[in-house]
Amino acid sequence: MSARHPTTERVFIDGPAGPIEALAEYPAEPLAGLVAVCCHPHPLFGGTMQNKVVHALARAALDCGVPAIRFNFRGVGGSQGAYDNGVGETDDALAVAQWGEAHFGARRTWALGFSFGSFVAFGLANSHGAARLVTVAPPVQRFDFAQLAVPRCPWLVVQGDNDELVNHDSVLQWTRTVEPAPQVEIFPGADHFFHGRIAALREAVARWLAER
Repeated sequence: MSARHPTTERVFIDGPAGPIEALAEYPAEPLAGLVAVCCHPHPLFGGTMQNKVVHALARAALDCGVPAIRFNFRGVGGSQGAYDNGVGETDDALAVAQWGEAHFGARRTWALGFSFGSFVAFGLANSHGAARLVTVAPPVQRFDFAQLAVPRCPWLVVQGDNDELVNHDSVLQWTRTVEPAPQVEIFPGADHFFHGRIAALREAVARWLAER
């Protein structure tokens, strides 16, 4: 894994609802052929690309030498448009993935998401054929993941068992119903935002990505 600091560039990407504000992050020692798209929590509840869990997901990809793109969904920050219940946001993520592949010369995308962003990343993995999928605290009680096909790529679910917003047992029950099943990593005592556990979260995701 790369130990040196990445460089970051603020960009605007053409999206279906207008320009998408994004941060493209370049690893010190890039691994050719891949780019990671990182999706943030719910736009109507303060979610942005600056969220610390999303930042940790981007850093996990960068630790593996893979460029990462964090971006604001439509209607957030400098991104144009309005909230669209996950549908338009998945279209935003697809536009970001296509831009990232062209910009970095990548052939495949990693789809990484936290909370609401997990639902978007899940949809992106389906629509774009992601090479890897990471869903942190997927809100299975609020969004109907079952309406989407199960991605065929390697897939990691990370969940805190003290999550006050996403029911831990519901997530575990859901993961037992899908095929192929994801790898599940439980963080004992972790709340929804992984307070005090961000470094461990980054390390766990980076380790899983690097092994594959």
